[in-house]
Amino acid sequence: MIRKIYTSLAMACGFICTLQAQHAYFPNKGVISFEKEVYLRARVREMSNNAAGQNRGQNRGMMMRFGGNIDDIPEKNSAFFTLQFDENETLMRPVETEEQTASSATRNTGGQARGNAAGQARGSRTQQNNNRRPEGMARGGMRGGGQEKIFYQNIEEGTSLLQMELDEKYLLQDSLQQITWRFTDEYRDIAGYECRRVNGATPDSLYIIAFYTDQIPVSGGPALVHGLPGMILGLVIPEMHINYWARKIDFTVDNVSQSWKDKKAKEMGMQDLFRSLGNNRMFGGGSNPNQIKRNLLENLIY
Repeated sequence: MIRKIYTSLAMACGFICTLQAQHAYFPNKGVISFEKEVYLRARVREMSNNAAGQNRGQNRGMMMRFGGNIDDIPEKNSAFFTLQFDENETLMRPVETEEQTASSATRNTGGQARGNAAGQARGSRTQQNNNRRPEGMARGGMRGGGQEKIFYQNIEEGTSLLQMELDEKYLLQDSLQQITWRFTDEYRDIAGYECRRVNGATPDSLYIIAFYTDQIPVSGGPALVHGLPGMILGLVIPEMHINYWARKIDFTVDNVSQSWKDKKAKEMGMQDLFRSLGNNRMFGGGSNPNQIKRNLLENLIY
């Protein structure tokens, strides 16, 4: 009799667990907070040691901004973004921190906010560097207008939009880039989710590493990266010394906002912008179309 009772209880527990598995909640609408890490000093060192010299123009621009001394370049710079997603779309926007606001205020006063000789000297160097920029290049243009970029993906239609500012504000249209993925057996916990590592290569032979979770069944990710059976919560671009890591995830019932576009932004295709900037030394111009595009992707998108 007791054995029958245990057997019945075991069967009941198994039935309940099966029901729970069948009705597991896989959220497809929410907001992810991302931190973008850029290892500036390592990037400049690598460019300085690049025998091919593909990025010499960019390297000189970076060095001028920090007085020509590589040790004065910060080791790492962080920026923060939110990525809103629903079943078919993602929208990634910058989050302005108090530190960034203070930095912006200092720049707007010509580096003299502290009112001392060192601050005035830095402001003078900044102005000199601004004067050396190519005509029509916006302040911070080497990095695609700083972090003030908005990324939109329509996963269902396979299209993307990137709103950014150079000499003026642009809304760049393109198809989603097809990435070749190779799955691994490595896993990592990111923001409380088990994520599987996948190694990828873009059509321009850029090596990237992504960590995705199938617990969020949306094939999106930061910086217009996509194409996996779940949301990308970690993105590493070793060659560019850039990482994106999810820090927090909140689930909502809202679809992706459709009111984010600046009506004054100039609409054009991404390829048209590539062609117009292809000979700009600040972006690593040259005769190799694939290398030009990779340099532009580095400076404008990732």
